[in-house]
Amino acid sequence: MKNVLLLSLIAACALVACNKPSPPSTSSPGAGSSKPPDAIQQKLQEYAGSSATNCGRLEVHANETLSKAAGDCAMQASQSKHAFYVAYDMPGMTVGVAGNAEGKLFTVQSQGEGPSSSVASGECPSQLRVASSGRVTCYAPGDMGSMGAGHTAIPAGVPNPHAMPKKE
Repeated sequence: MKNVLLLSLIAACALVACNKPSPPSTSSPGAGSSKPPDAIQQKLQEYAGSSATNCGRLEVHANETLSKAAGDCAMQASQSKHAFYVAYDMPGMTVGVAGNAEGKLFTVQSQGEGPSSSVASGECPSQLRVASSGRVTCYAPGDMGSMGAGHTAIPAGVPNPHAMPKKE
């Protein structure tokens, strides 16, 4: 009986020790999928660098736990000046934020889907924060602004992705 209890205890300890938190569930081709990275993923990785932490690529309807994990990952990495990236897929667009080891922040966004999609990117206009939607952004509240050099972050008539309500 003692041996069974001892073995059970050892097995339980081994499982706990090996059960590291996994990164947020993603829909990205770059994180555990056999598909090649898309233009957004490539640009985020280019900005962040090869040793960057992938904080996840979440669907617009990702649950609160996944959104919080992705946000915590990005905020902690940014505060410690560790390279990271995170992205969010929404209907008709994808937005992402990357930070490099020097602490510089970048934003990447695509409009549309497939070969006709356009990608805009540039330096972040503001500090990194978690928006009321639960998504990480580097835009001040209510301001999606310009991404520089003639790129507008959000075209007229397109809703601000960080202001869109989340569905649980």
